[in-house]
Amino acid sequence: MPSDSFKWFGEGFDGFPKILPDDCTQYTLYIIDARLSDFEVRAQLRKVQAAATTLCKTLLKDFIWQRDGFRLDLFQREGHSFLQGQTSFGDSIEDEWLIVFLLRELSKQFPESWIQVNDSDGEFLLVEAADALPKWLNPEIAENRVWISQGKLFIIPKQPKEKRAHEGGLKLDDALTFIQGRSSELLHIPSVESEAFYRLRKYPEHIKESLHHAVITIPRRLAYILHENAAYISPAVDAFYLRDPIALRPLQSNSPSKLFFPPEAFVTVSAKFTKVGYAQLRGQDYQAPPAWIASTAKRPHMPGQEESEMTGMKVACGFEMLLSDPQNADKKSVREIKLILEDICAGEDILPSDKDISQWERRQDDESWLDINFDDFERELSGSHDPNPSAGFGDKAAQDNLRRMVTRFKRFLDDDKGGAQDAEFLDDMDNDDGSAAESESGGNISDGEDDDDAVDYDEDGFASMMRDMMGLPPIAAPKEPTSAGVKADSDASAREDKNSIVAREEICKVMHDMEAELQEAGALHLEPTPMDRNQDNGIFPPPAPTNGKAATGDVSSQVSSLADDGELNIDFDQGKKLLDRLENV
Repeated sequence: MPSDSFKWFGEGFDGFPKILPDDCTQYTLYIIDARLSDFEVRAQLRKVQAAATTLCKTLLKDFIWQRDGFRLDLFQREGHSFLQGQTSFGDSIEDEWLIVFLLRELSKQFPESWIQVNDSDGEFLLVEAADALPKWLNPEIAENRVWISQGKLFIIPKQPKEKRAHEGGLKLDDALTFIQGRSSELLHIPSVESEAFYRLRKYPEHIKESLHHAVITIPRRLAYILHENAAYISPAVDAFYLRDPIALRPLQSNSPSKLFFPPEAFVTVSAKFTKVGYAQLRGQDYQAPPAWIASTAKRPHMPGQEESEMTGMKVACGFEMLLSDPQNADKKSVREIKLILEDICAGEDILPSDKDISQWERRQDDESWLDINFDDFERELSGSHDPNPSAGFGDKAAQDNLRRMVTRFKRFLDDDKGGAQDAEFLDDMDNDDGSAAESESGGNISDGEDDDDAVDYDEDGFASMMRDMMGLPPIAAPKEPTSAGVKADSDASAREDKNSIVAREEICKVMHDMEAELQEAGALHLEPTPMDRNQDNGIFPPPAPTNGKAATGDVSSQVSSLADDGELNIDFDQGKKLLDRLENV
C-alpha cells in the first residue's frame, strides 16, 4: 500500500510505490532465527517449499483454482532470503482464504516461520477483524505489523518513539528486527485472531464444496483435453466471461475448419467447475456463433439436454477465445493445450471412443445453491432467523456471512460508547440511498409528514440538557391548576416567561463562547454565503443585553437558519473535548 511519505523527483525520489492489482493476494514467508546462517535459512526455506507442495497434493487433490494457484518461490533481497508468492483469484474470494489457510498450516509445521499476507486492500486480516481491533491500530500504521506464526496471529505493538501515522507505517526491516529481538513483546489478542481467522473455520472440509460438477455436451476433442486436465476449464471460463470484440472475432467465421474445436463429433461428459466459474457461465446470455448454428441445426436434439448443450457451447467458445487471443499466448495452460492439439493432429494421441467415454465418471451436482429466495434474503438481512433450518436463500456460507455482517451492524447500533468516527462509513451509504430515492421520486425525497416522523426533536429536553451543562437550576415542572390558584398561575407564568428569556440569553452566550473557541482551534470551516459576506461569520449571534427584551427566536430556529446558510465542517474530536470541559465546569 502506498504511504503518504512518497518522495517526488527533487525530494529524494526512491522509486514508485508498488501496488498490488485488484483481486490479487501476495504472501511472504521468512525464517527468523538468529542462530541460523543465510545458507541454513535458504535450506530451511527449501524444506518449506517441499512441505507446501506436499500439503497441496494432500488437501487440493482434484481442486481447481479460479485463476492462479498457490505457489512459493525463493527470493533474496536486501540481505534477506524469503519465500514469496502472488495469486490472482478473480471473483473467487474463497481462493484467497484458502491461501490463508494453507499458510497457517505451514506456520504450524515450521514454528520459526513468520508469514505476511495482504492484498490490494492492505492488511485484509485486520479489515476482517475491524470490530475487535484496539483503537491505536489503524490502516495508516498497520503496514508490516501483522504476522502469522505457529498458527497464531501476532501484532507488533506501537512504540513510544515511533513515527506519527501520517509519516508512514512500520518499515519491513524494523519489523523483522523487532520479531527477532523482542518476540516476547508481540501482541496476541484472541478476540482479534478469532475474527481474523473466522472464515478459516470451514476448512479443509469446504475445499471440495467449492467445486461443482455438471454434464455438458461438447466436441470429442475438447472432452479429451478436459479429461487430461480438468483445470483447463478455469481459464476458458474466464476468457468467456471477460470476452471482448477481439476475442469474439475468430468465432464469426462460417467455416468450422478454422476453429480449434469445430462443432462436430459431440459427446456428453461430466465437467468440473469452480462454483464461481459455473455461475459466471450460467449467468450470461450468449448467442451461438454462425458455425455452431449451422452445425447444431443438422444434428438431433435429445429432450431435456438443452441446458447441457447450451453450457457446452459456452465452454467450447471459451476455449476458442482462450487459444485465439494473442494476449494469452504466454499462458502455461494455452501452451499445453496447443501441444495436445498438435499431438492429436499428428496422430500421436488418439481420441477416446464412445466406449472409453462411457467409462468416465458422470456426475451432475444439485444446482439449488444458484437459486436465491429473496424472502429469505430479506429476513436474514433484517436479522431475524427462520426456525426451519432448511430454509435459506442460497449458499450456506453466504448465509453465515450475511448473519455475521448483520450481527456486527446491530452491535454497532447498540453501542452507546460509539462516536462519530465510528460511523463515517455510513456517509456513502446515506448519499447513495438519497440519490436513489431522489431519482425515483423525481427529486422529492419525502414530504413534511415523513420528515416529522423520522426526526423527533425534543426542544424542552435539549433546553434542559443545556441548563444542566451550564449548572443552572432546573425549571420546576408545572402543577395541576386549582380553582384557588388561578391568579398565582398567572403570576408564575409571567415569571416563567422572564426566566425563559434569561435562559435563552445564557444559552446564546454559551454557544457564542463555544464558537469562538472552536474558531480559534480551527475546528470550524464555514463557507461564506452572499447573505453574511458583510456580516460576522459567527454561528450564533452575540448575546443581547439582558434588559428583559432578548431575542425572540429560540435555539432551534437559529440552528435551522444555520443549516440554510451554509454547511458545517466540524472537528468532532475538538467538539468532544469542549463538551467534556463544559461538563466539568
